[in-house]
Amino acid sequence: MRDLFGGALRKRSIWQRELIAGVTAFFAISYIIIVNPLILADAGIPAELSVFATIFSSVIGCLLMAFVANAPIVLTPGMGINAFFTYTVCVTMGLHWHEAIAISLVSGLIFAFVACTKWCLRLSQAVPASLKSAITAGIGLYLVEIGLVKAQLIQRGTSSIIELGSLTNPVALLAIFGLLLSLALYLRGVMGSFFIAIIVTSLVGYFFGIHDEVPLDLNLAHLSRYPELLLQADFSQMLSIPFLLSVFSMSMIMIFETMGLLEGILPNQRKFKKTFEGSAFTTMFSSLLGTSPTVAAAESAAGIASGGRTGLMALTAAVLFSLSLFFIPLLSFVPQAAIAPVIIITGAMMMQQLQNVDFDDFSEWFPAFLVIVLIPWSNSISTGLAFGFAAYPLLKVMNGRAREVHVLGYMLGFLFLLNLVFQAGF
Repeated sequence: MRDLFGGALRKRSIWQRELIAGVTAFFAISYIIIVNPLILADAGIPAELSVFATIFSSVIGCLLMAFVANAPIVLTPGMGINAFFTYTVCVTMGLHWHEAIAISLVSGLIFAFVACTKWCLRLSQAVPASLKSAITAGIGLYLVEIGLVKAQLIQRGTSSIIELGSLTNPVALLAIFGLLLSLALYLRGVMGSFFIAIIVTSLVGYFFGIHDEVPLDLNLAHLSRYPELLLQADFSQMLSIPFLLSVFSMSMIMIFETMGLLEGILPNQRKFKKTFEGSAFTTMFSSLLGTSPTVAAAESAAGIASGGRTGLMALTAAVLFSLSLFFIPLLSFVPQAAIAPVIIITGAMMMQQLQNVDFDDFSEWFPAFLVIVLIPWSNSISTGLAFGFAAYPLLKVMNGRAREVHVLGYMLGFLFLLNLVFQAGF
């Protein structure tokens, strides 16, 4: 009898833990519902329509993670890749958003091919452990930067690139309160620590009148126009240099960002293959739905840190994304200052991957260093990857250890170098 009740209690505890993890991960990434359409608007995609594509692609991605991979990973249109889609492909290279959608679809097909074939294992073996760890740490530092900006603790400097924000700013003070509360609850092992901190910080912010304006006219009546975004890929320029260059860059970002992130945060690495495949297929769905590619959200680490271990966490996030269609105005009651602490702590957790880098071997550390610092400082994951992957074989040759580099490592380094050269021309 004791075993029966003990087993029931453990099962109930696991369900509670997974549900809380899903809610925590959702709130940590919920800003993407507003931010992604605003970024894509600069590419010419109507924000009032792309918000639906953002939600729908997130729901599909999370359902795939829940029922196919059974993994605690949230898939959403990613920060970084949406900036590449908008500001590199559309603004800098001058391609239309219909062509950018086509680039996303082709990149998704390449991603799916790699994920479902032996190339997944080959690329994983070709990429050194130091660079894999650097990708996770670099994205983590990128998240820390995003979190500090959202918290208004850092800002563009007048006499420097970045400077400390005003500590008398109510938003910054609220974020500091949320950060201290999040850390206290997390370090004491409180279940749902991040979720509790988000709710408490939001209530404190509401009491003191600290809230965000939602700069997006969302009306469910716009849903009738959503078919305008469906199946809008334009392949008329698919043989042009900008198109092909963008396909390569986007494919590399999606493949190696996802690979590095999953190897860094996925609790059960036996689920890596199915999770990687699910991520690849969701990128294709996102293109068909009319938005930038989905990626494994780094904010999934917030849910994992809250105890998420199975697809139930992803399923919970999928349900909340679905409900957000009707309750988006309520998100305005969760200020960025309440979300920022979770993003900062999540980034710090991801940066713990630095412990896997051999600091005593400069030929290993310096390429990893380039990835880590250039992802946030260039505001581009692709740039950080390009410098790191191009530098790695070069330093090994300089060090007389050329044989340590896999043949594919040389090929990737050369392709990333070409990518940097071509990008410099645009």
